[in-house]
Amino acid sequence: MAQLETLLVSSPHDHIRVVSLNRPKQMNAYSTRMCEELCAEIDAYLKDDALRVLVLTGEGRAFCAGGDVSNADDDRDHLMAQQLSHGREMRDGMHRVIQALHHLDKPVIAAINGAAVAGGLALALACDMRIADESAKLGDTSGRFALLPDEGGAWLFPRAMGLDRALKMTLLAETYPAREAQALGLVTDVVPDGTSLEAALDLATRLAAQSPLAVRLAKAMMVQGLDVTLEQSQREAALSVMIANESDDVKEGVRAFFNKQRPHFTGH
Repeated sequence: MAQLETLLVSSPHDHIRVVSLNRPKQMNAYSTRMCEELCAEIDAYLKDDALRVLVLTGEGRAFCAGGDVSNADDDRDHLMAQQLSHGREMRDGMHRVIQALHHLDKPVIAAINGAAVAGGLALALACDMRIADESAKLGDTSGRFALLPDEGGAWLFPRAMGLDRALKMTLLAETYPAREAQALGLVTDVVPDGTSLEAALDLATRLAAQSPLAVRLAKAMMVQGLDVTLEQSQREAALSVMIANESDDVKEGVRAFFNKQRPHFTGH
């Protein structure tokens, strides 16, 4: 892939990849280029079996401020003249990012270092867990621009916080401090300022030590279970058990337990 323009990528620990949104002057508002690069990085994470956890964070004082609305007047004239082009831009841009994250069967942690609003909140909610700095703000500011929660928020927000709270947040364009956002269901953990990435990496290290096969299957079972009946979920679970119970990782887990040792899982 060509040199990244909007992301920073690193692997600070074995099995862990960190992707940082890198448009700090724009509060990491996403652009077409950022969406393209994010999709490529998510795909690379999915296909690399050596990678077990992805951490997504932002450079500077924001996680992601949603879509880039700079030069809004020019953009509005363009979009009003070519409404179908706007639809294609969403479909091929942030929609692809949110769907790619949602369908991943490997874990993704959001380290929310600052504002995560509008499409930025949707991006965070598409991750599996969210660790936020105490001073971070989360919410949906799209209504301040007469815009819509079109990146996936209309689907993600009610599932995270309930329909009534999601409607209140979006229709009134509200944002919340991190601890209030945690109480509303938008954040998993809140940590002191400046430590969200460190805390996310600690969590990622613990996840990376688990059986990658069991983690992937368990995540897939739970995500799919949100949209199927109990009976359908149990049928899928029975099929997954047929795979997991014959794995080397299960044998390793049993061996380590009886020998009072820490297991070493390989994913086989």
